[in-house]
Amino acid sequence: MALNYIWIFFFLSAFIIALIRLIFFGDTEIFPAIMNSTFDNAKTGFELSLGCAGVMTLWLGLMKVGEKGGVVQLLSTAVGPFFQKLFPGIPKNHPVNGTIMMNLAANMLGLDNAATPMGLKAMEQLQELNTKKDTASNAMIMFLVLNTSGLTLIPISVMVYRAQLGAANPSDIFLPILLSTFFSTLAGIIAVSIYQKINLFNKTIFTYLGGFSALVAGIIYMFVSLPQNEASVYSTVIANLILFGIITLFLLLALKKKVNVYDTFIEGAREGFTIAVKIIPFLVAILVAIGVFRASGALDYIVNGVAWLVSYLGFNTDFVAALPTAFMKPLSGGGARGVMIETMTTYGVDSFAGRLSATFQGATDTTFYILAVYFGSVSIKNTRYAVTAGLIADFAGIVAAILIAYLFFG
Repeated sequence: MALNYIWIFFFLSAFIIALIRLIFFGDTEIFPAIMNSTFDNAKTGFELSLGCAGVMTLWLGLMKVGEKGGVVQLLSTAVGPFFQKLFPGIPKNHPVNGTIMMNLAANMLGLDNAATPMGLKAMEQLQELNTKKDTASNAMIMFLVLNTSGLTLIPISVMVYRAQLGAANPSDIFLPILLSTFFSTLAGIIAVSIYQKINLFNKTIFTYLGGFSALVAGIIYMFVSLPQNEASVYSTVIANLILFGIITLFLLLALKKKVNVYDTFIEGAREGFTIAVKIIPFLVAILVAIGVFRASGALDYIVNGVAWLVSYLGFNTDFVAALPTAFMKPLSGGGARGVMIETMTTYGVDSFAGRLSATFQGATDTTFYILAVYFGSVSIKNTRYAVTAGLIADFAGIVAAILIAYLFFG
């Protein structure tokens, strides 16, 4: 529903601004420019979707191999003790524990098709434990904030679009996204834990959070101490080493389970091609709307206004051009994807704004959509502080993405 109003807003505001420019400023080129943008962006959306088919089939094929090889279960086992402490209201051996772990593990791996059904199943099971059927339980809120924080190990879709738009190294945003989502998730956990009075200094929780925090701090310290050109080289090498290491792990686990790796890859690859074709109308719709909004000058007015304010406060303004993606992401994943692509197309896929926009896309999630779908699936009306905690996680992810982008790309 949010995307419906956003889409209409883009067209109506563009028309009003263009009309003002025509009547009061005599700008006779504005409406031809707007109409030309619709044709150009429709073509871009179609070509981009088809161009993504190859990379999408590759990664979804590999993901299917990993899924059959037991990677999701492996992740669930690795982080299980930590998450059990975050859900003290759930009985230790209740089936929902396994469902939650599988959902979160699938989300980390970017397996959206697997994560959503498991997430909805988890909500049903949590509702069975809920004593107030129209009010969100503590466990529900913690579960959904972990989903909205967007913790991702492999940002497949972002890398796919960067590759299609001609990035010199599509995976160079891998580490920035990983670090940004860590801070987003950490902020979400802390916010909900304060509301629910969960002891963050519990031995298990502190060990996991402390260990991850030390690792992240070490990575950041290493890159801060390196010259900018060396930091870029190390980032590229480490990111690609990790990614290829994950691919190798998928293959080895599948081999150990005696999975027919080739046939499994083909099965997943078919899904990738289907998804690439299915997104054509959605991508065309949002790119045309954003293109109209930008061609009218509306987006430039907003960006320039924010840039003026940031400059007035004495800060660097390079990040401002990427902010529309950050503003859009909590409302609509498709809308944010369109804004990201439009930003990369306008400023360059390897520009600072283009890379930061991609980092924003991977650093947070569609908070309002997730809350609406998941709570709606079990008829929850009173969501308590779920929106507040989710937005805190989003804000932390946005701030972290900006700072980390300056560290890696500034």
